[in-house]
Amino acid sequence: MGPPDPQRRFEEIYTAHYPDLLAYVRRRTASPDDAADALAETFTTAWRRLDDVPEGHAARLWLYGTARRVLANGRRAADRRTELAVRLRAELAVWAEHTGDAGAPGGAAGHDRGGVREAFRRLSADDRELLALVSWEGLDAGEIATVLGCSRGAVRLRLHRARKRLARELDSAGLNLTRYGSRAVALARGEA
Repeated sequence: MGPPDPQRRFEEIYTAHYPDLLAYVRRRTASPDDAADALAETFTTAWRRLDDVPEGHAARLWLYGTARRVLANGRRAADRRTELAVRLRAELAVWAEHTGDAGAPGGAAGHDRGGVREAFRRLSADDRELLALVSWEGLDAGEIATVLGCSRGAVRLRLHRARKRLARELDSAGLNLTRYGSRAVALARGEA
């Protein structure tokens, strides 16, 4: 008799423990979609780590532990998204207050926003992506290094240069760089 068939073993684990695991994640999630995601991630982990899944009743406990970690990771990700949204709302409120823009599309503030967009668009695709990963995605240098497949040092250098080019573009567009802080002014002058 040869080694057990992995697909058959996984199907047995899935069939035996699906109802209990579904109930476990459903009681701990806010929606059926969240439960389905957690369940899928748990069984995906079980498939990837099939050799680590114990036999018999212990498999159910292993799956519960895996589901618990999947749910905790999901909560942490949701918390990070919420914190980012709160921070962005606060920054946008400060921006609107600082520029005198209350969301109106016209006027000086609207022109200023348009100028910033145009300055950003004039940057190379690599500079735009790097600045977007920092500003929009909230990634740090280590995370960006992973995304781009380079070292942290390379990211820091590229990011500094991209910020410098953006500051110069903003300055050449005639925008008041003091609105963006003293660092933007220094970058545009080549002092930073």
